[in-house]
Amino acid sequence: MVIKKSLSNGVRILLENIPTVRSVTIGIWVGTGSRYENESNNGISHFIEHMLFKGTETRSAREIAEAFDIIGGQVNAFTSKESTCYYAKVMDKDAGYAIQVLADMFFHSRFDKEDMEKEKQVIGEEIKMYEDTPDDLVHDLLSATSFAHHPLGYPILGTQKTLADFGPDDLRAYMRTHYTPDNIVISVAGNVTEDFIDDIEAIFSEYEIPDADERQPAPSFNPGKIARKKETEQAHICLGFAGYSSRDQAMAPLMVMNNALGGGMSSRLFQEIREERGLAYSVFSFHTAFKDSGLLTIYGGTGANQIEDLGKTILETIHQLVKKGISKKELESSKAQIKGNMIFGLENTNSRMGRNAKNELILGKDRSIDETIASIDAVTLSDVDDVAKEVFEKPYSCSVVSPTGNLPIAL
Repeated sequence: MVIKKSLSNGVRILLENIPTVRSVTIGIWVGTGSRYENESNNGISHFIEHMLFKGTETRSAREIAEAFDIIGGQVNAFTSKESTCYYAKVMDKDAGYAIQVLADMFFHSRFDKEDMEKEKQVIGEEIKMYEDTPDDLVHDLLSATSFAHHPLGYPILGTQKTLADFGPDDLRAYMRTHYTPDNIVISVAGNVTEDFIDDIEAIFSEYEIPDADERQPAPSFNPGKIARKKETEQAHICLGFAGYSSRDQAMAPLMVMNNALGGGMSSRLFQEIREERGLAYSVFSFHTAFKDSGLLTIYGGTGANQIEDLGKTILETIHQLVKKGISKKELESSKAQIKGNMIFGLENTNSRMGRNAKNELILGKDRSIDETIASIDAVTLSDVDDVAKEVFEKPYSCSVVSPTGNLPIAL
């Protein structure tokens, strides 16, 4: 059971006691990411994430790292389109110490100019690395065209240009607007009692409420197409279809449909494209749900001389799915795979911590694993057929990274 406490300033604390483990994972989640940026500050959420590790008023960057190494713990962070998370996994006896260090980073980071310039170089190299990884780049291009003119299409890392302009005042101003108490969820999972909530409250209860965060309208889907020429051994293709938001009632049928299409080794895309035709080593589909929209993506990588065949086969596979639907066997297999992946993914404190925080940030409430499994069990063949028609009978977006930089005629 997840215990929740909302502080008077809006900070929400979640705690799930797991007495069968000897570890605790603590995550400070902020409901902001690249979708809340603009053209001039794109990448600032990710840059702030990096800078919180670069020193506080009392700890240097090295001392922050040593603070967790000395207790055998782990500390890390990540930024996504809609959230940023700072987390630590430690032995249960060190939970109090860990939240103290995380809070020091969260509240007292210095944003030293010299450190910022060094970190700009680091993230600059990260951007270059991404550009040199075509199977990552093609997904960024798909987001850019699918969500054209909306920040959901922005790259999480930002650009070399926006990165160069960031100063300490920019970071502090962004945090005042977006790192607001009502936008913070602190999620804890592991061998820790309810008393630990009091320790967290003592630290975060005085967190003042700064300027209000500005939310954005939902994006409209753009069925655009984009190609990038790059000296690669393979051609990489992504197709994008307008999906569903995290709160949409059709999410369960969509998950089942997506799994049957390209979610595993027995899926239609894998069997037809890799096993039957040998057109690709890697081919799959997945759905990304946001608060107010979603994107279903199909990816495949193949030799440049086979890109037309790959494109045609993907579209043929989709056509057959829409025309004939999935079988009873596919339905039951997809349900079993989804439920298995959910349960397997919750066998460590990191995933429990993350799941609870996401439920709170996105849904505003706890949703038990039993509730989620029940929604999957309730999916019928008719539900899946309806979702397939709704998703795939509309125009799609497309991105390609290849040696020629040409879009396949088939697409």
